[in-house]
This record gives sequence, C-alpha cells and structure tokens, in this order.
Amino acid sequence: MKLTLAEPKYLKESISIISDLVNEARFKVNKEGIELVAMDPANVAMVIFKLLSSTFTEYDVKKDVEIAINLSNLKQIMRRAKPNDMLTLELDPDNKLKIQLKGDNVRTFNLPIIELDEKEQKIPELNFPVGIRIPSIVLNEAVEDVDVVAESVAFLAEPKKFTIYAEGDLSQAKIEIKEGDNVKIKADEKAKAKYSIEYLKKMISGSKIADEVLIQFNNDYPLKLEYKTVDKVMLSFILAPRVEND
Repeated sequence: MKLTLAEPKYLKESISIISDLVNEARFKVNKEGIELVAMDPANVAMVIFKLLSSTFTEYDVKKDVEIAINLSNLKQIMRRAKPNDMLTLELDPDNKLKIQLKGDNVRTFNLPIIELDEKEQKIPELNFPVGIRIPSIVLNEAVEDVDVVAESVAFLAEPKKFTIYAEGDLSQAKIEIKEGDNVKIKADEKAKAKYSIEYLKKMISGSKIADEVLIQFNNDYPLKLEYKTVDKVMLSFILAPRVEND
C-alpha cells in the first residue's frame, strides 16, 4: 500500500476533528478510498469518514487493508504537515504505518499499528423527514451563540424555517434561519429535538473541510451532520438526542 496526497489538509483536518471524539479507530483502505466508522467512548456520537481515492495523486492498493491507530498520536504527526507538503502513507513490514512529509526536506514518522478488540461499527439506518442545507459558518455561529446560555440546544424545523433555541436558568438564545439562496429547508411538518452542545461544538469543526453542512433530524431522534467536498472527502456525525425526563 502506498498513498500520496498533494493536499494534506483533508486528512489533517479530518483526523484533528475525529480525534476530539474518538481515541482509537480502525481505518479501512480499499480501492475506493480510506474509510472509518467509529463510536465515541460514551456511545453518544458516531463518526463516519471517507477520503476518496480521487483525492490522492498516487493510490496504490493491491488488496483491502485494515489499520487500527491511536488517533491522538496520528493527530500530533498530522499537525506537522505544512499546506504544500506531499504526504505519503505506507505500511512497512514491521507492522507500522510510515508517514512521510516531503517539502523543503523529507520528514519520516513511524506509527505502531494497534490491536482493537471492539467489534466493527455498523452505520445505523435512519430516516430523516427533515433536511437543512446551510453554510457551515451559519451553524458554527448559532452553536457558539447557544453555548453562552445552556448545555443543550433544541433544533426546530418547519416549512421554510429552521430555529435553534436554548435556555439556561435565566438566559435564552434563539436563532431563526429562513429559507433563501444559501439555505435550503426540506421540512413538510414540524420536527423538534434536543442535543448536547458540548458534542456539537466538536462536530461543527467539520466546517474546516466543507463550506456547507447538511443537517438531518426528526422528533426526539438522532441528528446527522454531513460535511462533504465533492470527489475528495466526506465527514459525517450521528448524535443521540437528549430526551427530557419530565
């Protein structure tokens, strides 16, 4: 296996975001690209990541490979990648992942492949009557607004309108987003659900790899956020709802 990236940012930023939620993970490398499906330790959030083979300038995979890695170690190495570096990934015979960064000079790192006991994660089949496509920055700003007042946030969708709402002991925050040129709202009827702001703050970093986010949810139902750059990368998150115990 030998993979070379001329734009390391897609891998670098994705690993940085995923490592905030997951400590260790298994990557699958096949003809289509690199894939990862992982749960966070609390079983509240799932991460789905695909880096397509079309992103790479060299993509030599003879057979499907699975590589389990400590993500915080990988993140530390990825942070050393400069925007114009050529990044090469290879599996060496000693069962290590060799990462080479080639710029003005050549830097080589070796990461141990680890054993992962956990069973393979399956992506749940979810049905979403609500789909909202908005600029990533709009969601980022809204999450930062509600973070000021509370720990959980309500998403409310209705035809042509999407409301993000939070209330603390005394404070409230409400962001209303109407359908327009940059905002597409698919919601035939009202749907409302609550989610953890702490998790959302980690997930909205997906804005580093895509200018737009697709938000999908339903009444008291998991949330799915999807960030995508066509023919390059897809990073999505599934977050369990917070159900109130009234």
